[in-house]
Amino acid sequence: MHIYVNGRNIEITDAIKAYVKEKISKVANHYDQITGIEVVLSVIKNPAASGKHVAEVSCKMSSGIIHCKEEADSMYESIDLLADKLDRQVKKFKDKSLGSVRNSIRKEDYAGKDEEQQENSETEDS
Repeated sequence: MHIYVNGRNIEITDAIKAYVKEKISKVANHYDQITGIEVVLSVIKNPAASGKHVAEVSCKMSSGIIHCKEEADSMYESIDLLADKLDRQVKKFKDKSLGSVRNSIRKEDYAGKDEEQQENSETEDS
């Protein structure tokens, strides 16, 4: 898995890059189908804007893409919020993708048990 860090209106220092990689790499522990993560950090230079530091992420997986965006007053705070949000969305995506397979298996097993119970009740009635 590759983590790419880009910046708009900001110079990406080694400290920020290391912090992003530390926070975002924890997401890979939850789902092994992640192929790449692209993080874009930007600063809004308008003095009237409230959330001046923006962090965006695109998480590419084998079966889809997750996009997240967070704004805060400091860059580190926006990265923290972004990492938490991405973590929740990856867990949700994983549960949905694995849940559909599990549901189909359960339905087949459940249908098989119903048929067995009907056969058993018919033989008992005879």
